[in-house]
Amino acid sequence: MFISIIIPTLNEEGCIGRLLDQLHRYPDKDNFETIVVDGGSTDRTKDMINSFHREIILIETETSSRAHQMNEGARLAKGEILYFVHADVQLVDSFIDDIKSQIAAGIKSGCYRFKFDNPKNPLLHINGFFTRFPFKWCRGGDQTLFITKKEFDRIGGFDERYVIMEDYEILDRLEKHQILFKVIPKSVRVSARKYNENSYLKVQLVNLKAMKMYKRGVDPTRIRDYYCQALNGKYKQDQLFLGNLKPHERHS
Repeated sequence: MFISIIIPTLNEEGCIGRLLDQLHRYPDKDNFETIVVDGGSTDRTKDMINSFHREIILIETETSSRAHQMNEGARLAKGEILYFVHADVQLVDSFIDDIKSQIAAGIKSGCYRFKFDNPKNPLLHINGFFTRFPFKWCRGGDQTLFITKKEFDRIGGFDERYVIMEDYEILDRLEKHQILFKVIPKSVRVSARKYNENSYLKVQLVNLKAMKMYKRGVDPTRIRDYYCQALNGKYKQDQLFLGNLKPHERHS
C-alpha cells in the first residue's frame, strides 16, 4: 500500500522545513510520496520546499483554502491511502506502519491524538488529553487524517464551500457514510502558536463559538470572518487559509 502525504501551505516558512526534514530523514521513503499544495505563499515557503529537490511534489493553486488545496493534492495523488497533514505538525515516527496496519484491519479512515509543543503551559495538556476520546468536538485537522483514496473519492472529498471547519464537515460525512474511523493511540505534536499569540481562555471561547456556528449551519465565510476578527489579528489570517480569495485579494 502506497501513501500520499498531502500538505496544504500558505506562508509557513516557520514550520514547513521541520516537517519536510522529518520526512526527508524517514528511512522507508519508497512507501510514500509527499505532495505540498501551496495557496500563494509570499514568504520563503516555496523556496524551502524546493530545497528538497525532487523529493517533494509542489503544486501551486490560486485559491488559498485548505479544502481546495487538499482536494487538488488528492486529485494528483498516486497512493491508495491519502494522509492529510498540516504544515505545523510533527508526525509520529511509525506513521507508515500505523496507518497500514489500520487499513489492513479494515479501518478506512482515522487520525492520531495530539500534544502541543509548548510544555510550559499546563492548560494545553488538557486539550491534548481529550483527543483520546471518541467525541467529535475533540477532533480537528491538526490530528492529521488518513483515508483510503477509494472512500475519499466516494464521498466527494473535502467540501470546498467550507473555507474553515472543513475538517469537521468531512468527519460528519464519514459518519454519515458509515466509514470506519479510528483514533490511533499515539500523539502527533502540534504547534501552539495560536495559543502563544492569544490567551488560552480566549482561544477556547472563540473555538467554542465557531463550533456552535458550524452546528447551526452558519455560512462558513461568516465563521471564518468571525474567527479572524475575534482574535484581533493576533492569529495570522494566513493560517486560516482565506478560502476563495486570490493571493492579491488577501488582507496583509
